[in-house]
Amino acid sequence: MASLALVLSLLFLGVSTLQAEYYAPYTPKKSYAPTSTTKKTMNVIDSCWRAKSNWAKNRQALADCAVGYGKAAIGGKNGAIYVVTNPSDDPVNPKPGTLRYGVIQTKPLWIIFSKDMVITLKNELMMNSYKTIDGRGAKVEIAYGPCITIQRVSHVIIHGISIHDCKPGKKGIVRDSPVHAGHRNGADGDGIDIFASSNIWIDHCYLARCTDGLIDVIHASTGVTISNNYFTQHDKVMLFGHNDNNKEDTVMKVTVAFNYFGPGLIERMPRVRLGYAHVANNRYEKWLMYAIGGSANPTIFSEGNYFLAAKSTEVTKREAKSGWKNWKWRSSKDKFLNGAYFVPSGYGTTNPYYTKAQSFSVADGSLVPSLTADAGPLRCTAYKC
Repeated sequence: MASLALVLSLLFLGVSTLQAEYYAPYTPKKSYAPTSTTKKTMNVIDSCWRAKSNWAKNRQALADCAVGYGKAAIGGKNGAIYVVTNPSDDPVNPKPGTLRYGVIQTKPLWIIFSKDMVITLKNELMMNSYKTIDGRGAKVEIAYGPCITIQRVSHVIIHGISIHDCKPGKKGIVRDSPVHAGHRNGADGDGIDIFASSNIWIDHCYLARCTDGLIDVIHASTGVTISNNYFTQHDKVMLFGHNDNNKEDTVMKVTVAFNYFGPGLIERMPRVRLGYAHVANNRYEKWLMYAIGGSANPTIFSEGNYFLAAKSTEVTKREAKSGWKNWKWRSSKDKFLNGAYFVPSGYGTTNPYYTKAQSFSVADGSLVPSLTADAGPLRCTAYKC
């Protein structure tokens, strides 16, 4: 009744039905992952490392498990273990033991956490190359402040953390290495902003309710895999490509696989400009406007996804009045429920042309609820995830 009352009050104030449903109260689950009675099947990424009881003794083995365009991302595989013990933050002079101190170092590091913690950053977190943020074994949240910027770096893995309620950053000095701190104009409030970077893997994270997007991949970023994440309660979920005139984004290649796009999402799962996206074995549930969109002639291959419609049945949306019929958008092995429909277009192949190392088998869409049942951060013990 409380949710209904809020929706009615928002409608009275002139908020649309779509907005009212988006703003309805939401209480995140303790595990930050969907509750499911569906039989679980480990997908190819999870079976690579979760089947091993000694995962905690060999954390870096995770770096061998990505698929798709982000396969080459090694993060801090060849570096030492760095333990975050202190949730505080100083954007200019970070203290040893804090997350920021670890991510700005020039040497490779595999970053883990000593305990559960909520980290509220005072300004955007500038990642350096060859870093892994590994939340396994603790409940780690980055929330209620600016969040993560991956800019002009490579080989970054972010795994097993919750990123939510991100706010815009402030103009000011932010350190991005031990020897450099520069002026920043203030982040937009994205959960993760991937800017002019390559070999990036975002896996088993929870993302929700940020001021801008949940994940942006922009300015010629490429070699990116976004997998096993749980997205919920947000408007513009993922943007691939900065704007229609930013021709450098034609090099962009992104794999979106095994994610759960849960209730309360409106659009952009993803929205693609100019580049290429392979969207495979994801679960889409009750989106409020559209699921997959784009502009400026991107190529999109939707393969083996599960689309469960509610109020909106439109899976695809082109942001163009003409010319879009030549864009290469294809659907194969997708499962459509409750009237969901995909409008294909264009001629010629949409094959991702993965290397042997990048390639993975894509299941029929009917199997996706089982493959995505553990999307989001996992609650791991020393012997099991």
